[in-house]
Amino acid sequence: MNYQLSTTHLMVSRPEDGVLRITLNRPEVLNAYTAEMAEALRDVIHQAARDDEVRVVRLTGAGRAFCSGGDVFEPETPKKVASRQLGWWVTMSESIHEATIAMWNFDKPIVGAINGPAVAGGLTLALLCDLRIAAESARLGDTSGRFGYLPDEGGAWLFPRTMGYRQAQRMTWFSEVYPAGRAQELGLVDEVVPDAELEARADEIAHRLAQEAPLAVRISKRMMRRALSLRFEESIEDAQVAVALVNDSHDVVEGVTAFREKRQPRFTGR
Repeated sequence: MNYQLSTTHLMVSRPEDGVLRITLNRPEVLNAYTAEMAEALRDVIHQAARDDEVRVVRLTGAGRAFCSGGDVFEPETPKKVASRQLGWWVTMSESIHEATIAMWNFDKPIVGAINGPAVAGGLTLALLCDLRIAAESARLGDTSGRFGYLPDEGGAWLFPRTMGYRQAQRMTWFSEVYPAGRAQELGLVDEVVPDAELEARADEIAHRLAQEAPLAVRISKRMMRRALSLRFEESIEDAQVAVALVNDSHDVVEGVTAFREKRQPRFTGR
């Protein structure tokens, strides 16, 4: 699939060895997102979901930041924004909401390379990554309260589920931002590495995931996401349906055969 974008605010590489690289690209404003960037991210995620060449997405930011949230200076001054009609507000809110919903529903792994500040809506984008590798210089937190804003991009749902209700509430109320090590303790990131090693480590993890059985990876992600809102008995029933889909697949045959032959499996997703 050819990923063609109508904006320079997002960079997308061609899939390589099953990995699609997406880079938020407004480094001059710490990759603060606009409606244009959010719409492009939404569209790319939808395309990647249908692209069988893509097994894993790797998301990062250009320059010295991951994402600083919504651009408070774009596209107009506060006085002009106040005079906007409802249609403009709908466009801005729905664009980022549609992007975060697309990421949440994406059933392939997303590896986040957190190369710098990931705050407010940027923290939400980071938490929508299934695995988050942070550079030592990265900072993560919620600064929306500094501007009188709310964690409305999905943060109010994600923050307490990631770090616990009381800590999430404190972070948002006091606009707390944590160094990478503390963010790891709170569960906001999975791993912290020296800045110079971030790209290589994120690539290593993404490529390892891309070599796993695609059906098992995708369906297990769906199962676990669904299980968040199911009773245990319902989750077991869900698993029974999933097993019927996966157990007769070529990948299961290949996995068992490779184990018996003492070699690495070559999964195709069939």
